[in-house]
Amino acid sequence: MKIIRTNKAQVTQDGAGVNINRIAGFDGKSLDPYLMIDELKSDNRSDFMAGFPPHPHRGIETFTYIRKGGFEHRDQMGNVKAIRSGDVQWMSTGRGVVHSEMPLSDAQGMHGFQIWLNMPAKDKMRAPRYQDTTEHPAPQKAIAKAGHFKALAGTWQVAGEVLTSSLQSLAGEGALADVTLTAGSQLHLELAQFGKVMIYIHSGRFENYGEQTLLELDPSQNLDFLATDDVGFLILAGQPINEKIAHMGPFVMNTQEELHQAVKDYQQGRFGDIV
Repeated sequence: MKIIRTNKAQVTQDGAGVNINRIAGFDGKSLDPYLMIDELKSDNRSDFMAGFPPHPHRGIETFTYIRKGGFEHRDQMGNVKAIRSGDVQWMSTGRGVVHSEMPLSDAQGMHGFQIWLNMPAKDKMRAPRYQDTTEHPAPQKAIAKAGHFKALAGTWQVAGEVLTSSLQSLAGEGALADVTLTAGSQLHLELAQFGKVMIYIHSGRFENYGEQTLLELDPSQNLDFLATDDVGFLILAGQPINEKIAHMGPFVMNTQEELHQAVKDYQQGRFGDIV
């Protein structure tokens, strides 16, 4: 495997004061088809209990994965779901969504991700869609000595077995997986079907790279990952959209005019309300 470039997450806050680590790529190039990777990892309840009160989105997809703890999701489509450890949630916001994500009261710690994907221009104004894995858990496979591969979205071929997630319609043909490996273990994946492949280290370390580090890989080469230490990481793959981006807070469109219209539509109540 060949590492093209690296990026380190920056500490920031979002929502009502939630402490997160963020990698942003709103230039439309560095992460394409992804836009942003937010990681929330803390055992201090004051870091996350304020949560994310109701807020809008247009033109993006949100992909939420919980490794520890949990949130309750609510939106104007009528979805009310508790997303707990091991669960994945995907929301294609299209022309408009209003939602909230508030920590579950019994969450003693939190480790999870919200990842944004850019929707292509042709889909940005379609009706919103929602799906989660609470009834169809993400498939897993034991690998190496004591490692695991969890197919969060898309289809993966791992050690001669095909793992197919129930989430198959992400923008940019997005595919994600969560991998844990013990020191000395190895993972082999063929990546030729993807135009963008990245690894985000969330636990342990790999060679000289520690936690909260994003590695962009050359997708023309297979992934042959030899764990030098115990390590856990997300794999984020897909096909770049290669479209111009206009970004303002929770809205991602293609032009400034479309952004202004998104703000106007939200202010005039056209996104609806959480019931």
